[in-house]
Amino acid sequence: MDVLRDQNWVLSVGTFLPLVGVLVMLFIPKAEEELSKLVALVTAVATLGVGVYTLTQFDFDQADKLQFFADAEWIKVISSNYTIGLDGMSLPLYFLSMVVTVLVMIYSWNHIPSPGNPKAFLILMLILQTGMAGTFIAQDLILFFVFFEVVLLPMYFMIGVWGGEQRQYASLKFFLYTMFGSALMLVAFIALFFKVRGALPEGVEASFSIPQLAEYGGLLGRSAQIWIFGGMFVGFAVKVPMFPFHTWLPDAHTQAPTQGSVILAAILLKLGTYGFVRIAIPILPEAAKEWAPWIGLLSVIGIIYGALGCLAQTDMKRLIAFSSVAHMGFVMLGISTLTPMGFNAAIFGMVAHGLITGMLFFIAGSVKERYHTLDIARLGGMLKQMPKLGWILGFCAMASLGLPGLAGFWGEFPAILSAYSPAVGLPEETFRTFMVIAALGTVFAAAYLLWLFQRTAFGEPKPEFAGNDHGHADHGAGHGQGAHGDDAHDDDLHDVNIFEWIAWTPFLIAIVVFGVYPQLMFKVIDPAVQVALKAFGG
Repeated sequence: MDVLRDQNWVLSVGTFLPLVGVLVMLFIPKAEEELSKLVALVTAVATLGVGVYTLTQFDFDQADKLQFFADAEWIKVISSNYTIGLDGMSLPLYFLSMVVTVLVMIYSWNHIPSPGNPKAFLILMLILQTGMAGTFIAQDLILFFVFFEVVLLPMYFMIGVWGGEQRQYASLKFFLYTMFGSALMLVAFIALFFKVRGALPEGVEASFSIPQLAEYGGLLGRSAQIWIFGGMFVGFAVKVPMFPFHTWLPDAHTQAPTQGSVILAAILLKLGTYGFVRIAIPILPEAAKEWAPWIGLLSVIGIIYGALGCLAQTDMKRLIAFSSVAHMGFVMLGISTLTPMGFNAAIFGMVAHGLITGMLFFIAGSVKERYHTLDIARLGGMLKQMPKLGWILGFCAMASLGLPGLAGFWGEFPAILSAYSPAVGLPEETFRTFMVIAALGTVFAAAYLLWLFQRTAFGEPKPEFAGNDHGHADHGAGHGQGAHGDDAHDDDLHDVNIFEWIAWTPFLIAIVVFGVYPQLMFKVIDPAVQVALKAFGG
């Protein structure tokens, strides 16, 4: 196994630095809110600084190799090591997790959801960052599992304490679903370890190392592979989430605070799809071929179901949540083809979905803050009252429906195209049928997103919010009351403020940059994809 071990401290520092910030914050009195916010922001920015350094030191000419590779003894009794490394497949997601955390911290500066307590809220966010980054660098199954589970508790509390009215229900549902999937996934990991151990050649020591398992996993019998893959499939599919394991997602998104929704959409859903491309498919190639048509089928059902679900929604946040089910369907369709083109599209789609849907949830949060409702029927005339917010919503809706020239297009179009010629041994007619159905899904996507934009941004403001038509007003300026003198909403209808601009601008720029020049990411992803798919002649 060819790895680069230079500067192998970088990933550990980048992953665990947020925990240093958490330790410092534990000693800050709860009353000193500004100090808590400052320490959290500085920690997140410092972590991003390590991420930027990682980018500068990454050898892009050898993106197919694991870099900054470290392998230290960890839990010897179960043959599990602290093995970490970064290649072209994990680099974009690893870096995205750091960027998202910083931008969410900036947004949180004046948007701490009720019941307040920024100290606890931001500590949870930093722990989340460690779990997310760790999942993308882990090269050992037990280590991967630990990081994969670390993100559960902070998210559970974020939804359960700072969420909407039905927050307890949503957080418990999220926790139970994910825990159920994780239990099956852990059983699959352990079964894989014991099965591979029995098939190893003389002199090779068994371990949970992902590169080693990818090398010898193909030695397993077909039926063993299929059953083990089944356990992993459920664990990862719940996280994605794929139809029919998706029902926790709309509730979790709708009840979560804005910050929770953004992190959930931008990063957490990707842990599932990343599990497929990093673990399940490279390690169990025979099983992947058997499961691929079924994964493809569930993906296209998810695409159509998610789109129809969107058309039925009356709540803006719930609509965006259902759109995630559809978009992740495109990602999983690309993965199910087992082709380099499909994998490239899937990983690009993960990053694009993170940027675009993260942005849409930011906008939904700001709409809720101003109008105190997300009921689409009550919204309207946003372009008149808050033109900047309205146009940003329009831009993100266009990106989400896959407009060429914006990032969303390069996640969806190649994924659909890859289904035309799946990997050798997969049924072509079946995948071509999936291709046609997925293409129809893009039409539905245009329908629900344009419908959302039309109903919230066009037309005249509804009478209950028509008291002030001044999109240019500064944040927090005192406003004269309009026709509805007693309307509490009047003072809240201000356009995008400075914290929102700082948090959103990098997202908006990235959506355009990756849309205009997707090669920027494809050239990093592709070499690593070829390695992951070498069992399929990738």
